[in-house]
Amino acid sequence: MNFRNLTSEELNPLKNNGCTAEDWNKIKVSERFNPELVRNVNLGGEVFIGENVLIHDVKLLSNYRIENNVVLKNISSITVTEETTFGNGTEISVLNEGGGRELVIYDKLSSQIAYMMVTCRHDSDFIKSLFGIIKNYSASKKSKIGKIGESSSVKNCGIIKNVWIENSANIEGITNLTEGTIRSSKDDPVKVGNGVLAKHFIIQSGSSIVDGALLDKCFVGQGVKIGKQYSAENCAFFSNCEGFHGEAVSVFAGPYTVTHHKSTLLIAAMFSFYNAGSGSNQSNHMYKLGPLHQGILERGSKTGSFSYMLWPSRVGAFSVVIGKHYTNFDASEFPFSYINEEDGKSVLTPAMNLFTVGTKRDSQKWPSRDKRKDPLKFDILHFDLFSPYIVGKIVDGSHRMKELLEKASRDQEYVTYNGLHIKRLLLKTCTKYYEMAVKIYIGHEVLKRISEENDINKIKSLLKYDTELYSEKWVDAAGMFISKKDYDAFIESISKKKIDSIEKLINELHKLNDKYVESSWAWCAKLIEHRFNLKIDDISKEQLVQILIEWRDNSIKLNNMILKDAEKEFDQVSKIGFGLDGNDRERDKDFEFVRGKFDDNKFVVELRKESGIISENAVKMIDFINSLS
Repeated sequence: MNFRNLTSEELNPLKNNGCTAEDWNKIKVSERFNPELVRNVNLGGEVFIGENVLIHDVKLLSNYRIENNVVLKNISSITVTEETTFGNGTEISVLNEGGGRELVIYDKLSSQIAYMMVTCRHDSDFIKSLFGIIKNYSASKKSKIGKIGESSSVKNCGIIKNVWIENSANIEGITNLTEGTIRSSKDDPVKVGNGVLAKHFIIQSGSSIVDGALLDKCFVGQGVKIGKQYSAENCAFFSNCEGFHGEAVSVFAGPYTVTHHKSTLLIAAMFSFYNAGSGSNQSNHMYKLGPLHQGILERGSKTGSFSYMLWPSRVGAFSVVIGKHYTNFDASEFPFSYINEEDGKSVLTPAMNLFTVGTKRDSQKWPSRDKRKDPLKFDILHFDLFSPYIVGKIVDGSHRMKELLEKASRDQEYVTYNGLHIKRLLLKTCTKYYEMAVKIYIGHEVLKRISEENDINKIKSLLKYDTELYSEKWVDAAGMFISKKDYDAFIESISKKKIDSIEKLINELHKLNDKYVESSWAWCAKLIEHRFNLKIDDISKEQLVQILIEWRDNSIKLNNMILKDAEKEFDQVSKIGFGLDGNDRERDKDFEFVRGKFDDNKFVVELRKESGIISENAVKMIDFINSLS
């Protein structure tokens, strides 16, 4: 857009409209500028005003470029006071309040890069190179002139200082915004609302920060909702997080971290796909050298109401923590577990969360609840319930339980491991449950590859894998599953400066994502080879049929166990409080009117339908394979 000086014909109407300026020569306007749309504004420093811009009752507007179709109305001040990077390059102390894991935020940050930056402090070359890339990018953002992007609206606001605002942002009623970037977009606008106070921040597209939220040194990713007086300091919230009422300090909130309750404190921890129960609390202070400890809750974890954990501790994926835990524990080898407090002990029950309605519903709802509408999505998200990372943990956890059982004496009620107590009699049962999950995973992955083929040679060809893609270990990098081989190679590329810009970071991560399907199949194929003691090229018809039968039987069995769990929501206990002043018949009718019938419940209907499809697909594929010569 081209800007020019004001004409004398434009200057007089501005003055008559109550406008003043430190220096009218520093006020630049577009060719089709309309002075009648600017009233009661004190202009300071350099100001650039685009077309169709309405500016009313702004006490001070200084050093800003106002793009087309912007509304600025009733604002105390909106200024750039010095050369600034608008929040880019701000260091925040996540995970460890005392420092040492500083996350450097910028407006294109992804959860994956943040995860590596925070967890890979052992690799000084990588950290130095990555910090250099971000420093250079942040320096490119440095300016003495701010921006109000096209079609943005800023109304009834207090102080806005050193804030860069991109297109279509809706900012209304804020108290104070200082040193930040609002990376709004036409496709996915940002809303910042009433009473919000934010300092040293980045907000990415599609997010909503409203209702008196307080943010200090915070990163807010895409599609995030924060409001209802939520308070956060030195925190990062990645895509689709929600924070209401409560408080967070030094939290790495990976994608889909959700906390809705006033009494909940999240502190010095890393989460993803997490749901915090009311009154969830943690402590990172052992009253020795200060608040230096950290907690890791792997993807899909939940904490029950008024749960408490003492850091350092680690919770395995898709696990539930109930009660108050005053000892440190590491349950990372045991996904899908319950961790209860019993008589002061942290008691682990592995695999039991596999069969709950909540786990099934979560895995289904996350993809549909991705609120990001921006074509450029920074966080790479994998929603698979079973993956090489998760199933690898299951396999390792099974081996560990077998070892514990072999070493335990028959008169032991519990075995202990990593600060946890496990009932000895459950070790064998829970191992069987884990085996169910492995068989479901293998069969599902095999069927995905061969379901469209009707030729045995083509089937065997599809089951082959690239040995170069195989990696025994995998990483869950804040929402993205990456083979450890690729993960390490990516980090090395940064260390050796083969990746030396923000754009290359983004592009290379997406290339890794493109490899996910084939890399994960390589891992699954290797698992099949190990379990059947063969090369995947030599797999027989009988073994393929066995895999599919095991997949069918265990998938349906799992669904039936989940349905049994769902049925509890319709039992007599669930009817307490219904039909308050009536008899049993009226109670049941009242319950049915509000909650419906078990057989008609949408979740129940869909799960039964899924079991039917599984059975149908299995029969079709098994019959076909058996017919092959």
